[in-house]
Amino acid sequence: MKQQFNQVRRRVLAGVLFAAAQLGWLHGAAAAETAAQPLAPIHQIHAGVLDVGYYEAGPADGKPVILLHGWPYDIHSYAEVAPLLAKQGYHVIVPHLRGHGTTRFLSDSTPRNGQQAAVADDIVALMDALHIDKAILAGYDWGARTADIIAALWPERVKGLVSVNGYIINNREANKMPLSPKAENGWWYQFYFATERGKAGYDQNRREFNRLIWQNNSPKWHFDDATYARSAASFDNPDHVAIVISNYRWRLSIDPGEAKYDAIEKRLAAGPTISVPTITLDGNSDGVTPATDGKAYAARFTGKREHRIVKGAGHNLPQEAPQDFAKAVVDVDAL
Repeated sequence: MKQQFNQVRRRVLAGVLFAAAQLGWLHGAAAAETAAQPLAPIHQIHAGVLDVGYYEAGPADGKPVILLHGWPYDIHSYAEVAPLLAKQGYHVIVPHLRGHGTTRFLSDSTPRNGQQAAVADDIVALMDALHIDKAILAGYDWGARTADIIAALWPERVKGLVSVNGYIINNREANKMPLSPKAENGWWYQFYFATERGKAGYDQNRREFNRLIWQNNSPKWHFDDATYARSAASFDNPDHVAIVISNYRWRLSIDPGEAKYDAIEKRLAAGPTISVPTITLDGNSDGVTPATDGKAYAARFTGKREHRIVKGAGHNLPQEAPQDFAKAVVDVDAL
């Protein structure tokens, strides 16, 4: 009898939480624990070297907003952010990055390269294919880095920027410098991926592996099996392992990347400033990148900028705190 009562109580509580989140009563990680609908349908478009899979919402003549996911996640990090923005009249585009979901390479001969310049080039090509001259770019993890790069090198394409963890453009020379043991421990998987054993292990155990990363990155986020399974389907992409391994090996100067991106990487290594209006975000429960006051990289932003700390959120900030992330997009539009 007690077990039945607890089950009923949990169902009632879940229903109350869902209704509250829909009405905007909950903020931060608590709201993100409720169920959200899958992003569908998925459209496909040829852009650069890819056939990009993307979700689209909101009026076609609305202000464009491109939401960029990280690793090991997918477009469903924005399952609640996208409809919030669409309801406010934005034209929302959420693409699967190379190696994720339904995004595919157009040619078998194209290198399965995960370096930062290649991913940024993909998004510029997507904007061209969709005839989007200028957009608000918002992202976290790989997505924030991609948005940072485009804002730094092609500011004429960016109306505003929302970047979780601030300025995170990679500098491979700086990456050669050792960190504290505690910080190195947070990046343990980079060293695992540097080995052939790590590549094979990730290929064999990618769903279990990525679930562990979710838990470590967001220790206060109590996602359920259905939420994880919805995103984990994207890791079945045939190029997923190759892109992930390439990305982390490139960062450690093990993978040389493609020569055609050398000029771009040289510019990025110089630490270009970002002049577009920006809101930087940190989750104060991020298990891999601790929250800061944003002052360490303040000089990299020469335009209007606000820095915010989101209580209770971890590394996957838009999915854990969709209200806060959506508000940042709306607010950066007004800066």
